[in-house]
Amino acid sequence: MESVNVAIIYYSATGNVHTLAHAAAEGAEKAGATVRVRRVAETAPAAAVGSNPAWARYREDHAGVAEASLDDLDWADAVLLGTPTRFGNPASQLRAFIDTAGPLWFQGRLAGKVYSAFTVSSTLHGGQESTILALSNTFYHWGGIIVPPGYTDPVQFRVGNPYGTSHVTGAPGHQVPPGQDTLHAARYQAQRVTDTAAALKKGRAAV
Repeated sequence: MESVNVAIIYYSATGNVHTLAHAAAEGAEKAGATVRVRRVAETAPAAAVGSNPAWARYREDHAGVAEASLDDLDWADAVLLGTPTRFGNPASQLRAFIDTAGPLWFQGRLAGKVYSAFTVSSTLHGGQESTILALSNTFYHWGGIIVPPGYTDPVQFRVGNPYGTSHVTGAPGHQVPPGQDTLHAARYQAQRVTDTAAALKKGRAAV
């Protein structure tokens, strides 16, 4: 199998997207990829973070996680972006990182890569699909190759979202972490992304 670099870049406020990101990393690694897992910088005011004990605790517990940089996008053959849903859109923290990628885009260095996305929301109809579709708008502009999970694995018929792995946490203060089926869906999505990127890389090398 062709060697593939996979960057998993995410924003997580209380840890659920973080959990999905690391499950995705397991799936990509199992498929033979070299993986970087990176969180984007927190841009919310300290007062906002401190107002939510779960948010503050997560930031403290994971302060040492490496932050994403443009080098991670440049290095990767495939990129998975993870975010909580914010009013049907990606979190502003992830958008702030994406908005710094103009120089790479201008040089054409984001084109031809494989892209996919995953998300978390508090309610079942809380904007999961619209959030992933919003990220797809960015992938179109980058000239990316979007690889969703679709219904290509049995787990997708149990907990799957064909747009990308999604999890419903429930109400704040009573959140439910991702279950085994959802974690499997994240691993599967990343494996499918890795396999597609490897096939593309192999095909391009043969031309």
